[in-house]
Amino acid sequence: MRHGRLPLILSFLLPPLAVYGIFVLSPYLQAFQISTTDWLGYSAQADQVGLANFRTLLHDGYVWNALKNNAILLAVVPVVTIALGLFFASMLTMGGRKGRAGVTGVRGTSVYRLVYFFPQVLSVVIIALLWKEIYSPTSGLLNGALRAVGLAEPPAWLGDPRFAFWCVLAVMVWSNVGFYVVLFGAAMQAIPRDIYEAVLLDGASRATMLRKITIPLLWDTIQVAWIYLAIAALDGFILVQLMTNGGPNFSSDVIGLRMYDTSFGSENKFGYASAIGVAMFFLTLSVAVLALRTARRDRIEYS
Repeated sequence: MRHGRLPLILSFLLPPLAVYGIFVLSPYLQAFQISTTDWLGYSAQADQVGLANFRTLLHDGYVWNALKNNAILLAVVPVVTIALGLFFASMLTMGGRKGRAGVTGVRGTSVYRLVYFFPQVLSVVIIALLWKEIYSPTSGLLNGALRAVGLAEPPAWLGDPRFAFWCVLAVMVWSNVGFYVVLFGAAMQAIPRDIYEAVLLDGASRATMLRKITIPLLWDTIQVAWIYLAIAALDGFILVQLMTNGGPNFSSDVIGLRMYDTSFGSENKFGYASAIGVAMFFLTLSVAVLALRTARRDRIEYS
């Protein structure tokens, strides 16, 4: 402090900013540069090819197939996850009986929250391997239950192109919904109970309360949840790689896995894979900005 505030502030800010620049910003910038080369990843030679990788990208059927699957994830995962999260959170927060205490949650709310949140304490790798075993056609829990109720030949879930992608999508929803149950539940508890009690006195149903009161008051939280889930839907790499590896016949392929296989697979096209990464960077950024703009509403204040 003898030399003033500025040197002290800089001494604390510059080291973390330097680390962030070297290990985060620098790889991003290098990816942009590599995307304009034909670098194979394991050689010192990298010739400039300009925008050739991006032109190839526009005509790559495998990339478009992966993008189609990501688009389905983007359309389904955020909507279903947020809908289930709001439903379960509202049941836990105001799903109990109406009594002298006003609007209350169901009994054992803390236990239910713990059960819903449990998938969040598991790594994505464990979740993928767990559900891969559940979907196993021979010894899996799901097919065992279907045989027990009389279905003689249950499908090979992850081995069937008709079901593999949707099985991964279901796991993605299952692994995320618990976090948003807790998130929405905490936000609902911050809403004054007087608002709910006044609406109940007017004869509103719980569905009306959720649609007309809860969702508008939680809109900022829902907006942030949608952005996080949209980014997760544009990724999906770990679940897909460990459960199906994009198969069968590329039916569950996603763009993250396509980029990984292009760079670390038999082709070793790091330049082309970087072009895929750059395209995904701008796509993800565009989705986030579009979500923020289209979902913008006037803030509702309550005391």
